[in-house]
Amino acid sequence: MQQQIQLRVKPEEAYNAITLIDILSKSLGKSQTQITGYHILKQSIDARSRQQIWINLSILAFINEPPSTRFDDKINFPILPSNAKEIIIVGAGPAGLFAALECILLGIRPIILERGKDVRSRRRDLAKLNKEGIVNPESNYCFGEGGAGTYSDGKLYTRSNKRGSIEKILRLFYQFGADERILYEAHPHIGTNKLPHIITAMREQIEACGGKVLFEKKLVDLSIEKGTITHVTTADGDIFKAKAVLLATGHSARDIFKLLHEKGILIEAKPFALGVRVEHPQSVIDAIQYHCLVRNPSLPPAAYSLVEQVSDRGVFSFCMCPGGIIAPAATAPGEIVVNGWSPSKRDNAYANSGMVVQIDIATAAEFLVKNKSKLNSSVNLNNPLILLDFQRYVENKAYEFGGGKQVAPASRLVDFCTQKTSANLPDASYLPGLHPANLGEVLPNFVQHTLQEGFKAFGKKMKGYYTNDAIVVATESRTSSPVRIPREAESFQHPQINNLYPCAEGAGYAGGIVSAAMDGQKLAQAIALQLK
Repeated sequence: MQQQIQLRVKPEEAYNAITLIDILSKSLGKSQTQITGYHILKQSIDARSRQQIWINLSILAFINEPPSTRFDDKINFPILPSNAKEIIIVGAGPAGLFAALECILLGIRPIILERGKDVRSRRRDLAKLNKEGIVNPESNYCFGEGGAGTYSDGKLYTRSNKRGSIEKILRLFYQFGADERILYEAHPHIGTNKLPHIITAMREQIEACGGKVLFEKKLVDLSIEKGTITHVTTADGDIFKAKAVLLATGHSARDIFKLLHEKGILIEAKPFALGVRVEHPQSVIDAIQYHCLVRNPSLPPAAYSLVEQVSDRGVFSFCMCPGGIIAPAATAPGEIVVNGWSPSKRDNAYANSGMVVQIDIATAAEFLVKNKSKLNSSVNLNNPLILLDFQRYVENKAYEFGGGKQVAPASRLVDFCTQKTSANLPDASYLPGLHPANLGEVLPNFVQHTLQEGFKAFGKKMKGYYTNDAIVVATESRTSSPVRIPREAESFQHPQINNLYPCAEGAGYAGGIVSAAMDGQKLAQAIALQLK
């Protein structure tokens, strides 16, 4: 017999299997020996009460019968026949990998072309980036096996289920080695330390089925005849035939946007968000969110989500990382880009979050026109790369006012809001180091003002948040793509190129690991229909 039940328990009860069995037996009116096992179906934290924090659980209890495994069977991937149709997938991020897995289920051989290196080789380049400030433009936090997702925390929640099945994505992550908790937690998270092994397992599955994953294969040219891509060329001179091209290059592949523009392939400027990373001691966020001096060890490090309107412009938290680390995410020398991630245990001493401002096309264009004397080129308001130019301008400014070698410009939080240059900075998680700077020299005035007012408002919502113990680090600028590659609503094909399928974050249609993975699956299904 199986019975589903909703429970509201204390944190120390939720994470103790013996105690939970006792609570289940009393709630169901059964003896403990009759409860043979259980599955947690949903789990969330309710920290609204100042007196007691609760854990809400939805549980499937097994009564007088052996408990089943989480899934009775795995998703089986077939070995592809030698005559399977082939498609090109550009990019081995979440979208590219999940598209490739879906292709195999549909009997199509995926050939993934990834500009960066495999996970193991990529680690060495990341070590140089963190310790020596050396940026490898082809192997960094954005480029390489698993894409930006591999080293971007592994958050697996999304508000969008319209492009596919979130459950299927989570099930596949679990099948390839993620912890079972991602299947039921309200905000599932894998952890940057565990993602590389999972990504490697996915690649090995693709290859075992007859797919190909080719590294250091940077796309540099497209051969097009009568509105159809016939071949793709990589930087090393290799040429691949193309029946269909799924473009999943991520939001930082600026050279791809430039290539499409030069080829006369339609792309569009797309609003995005830009700002800073803010970092607090984790103990400060715990005290605010859990209403305590010391966090209950049964509770995870606290997170937050904040949004505010300042003069009709939105400012909001992005990719909040409890127990996390700020990481250098530049993809070229001469720029400073920061991102955040957390290990699986989220046991670092700091909590960081992107804090970003909406950037619309008109405001960015006005700013660039006023600063065109500082640009290397003139400002063309009809240029679809105009927001990319804005993004690059701010990243270059951050480098200019940093300390060299990826040392980032930073300020204490209250100093930032009162336009002071901090005399010194507290300890922080950012490994290349921080340099005290006036961030008003880095950020456009409207971005700086919106952030300042936003931080003050957030301090009123979260007592203790507005403190000089927190630091602000510039610049968080890769929240999403500043360019959209258009596609048809039903076929997902580009309106000009009938076998080009723009996909996920780099094309402007996703925002995070799960939504990118779902988009990849959906486009693989569309390609399969087209090929048949």
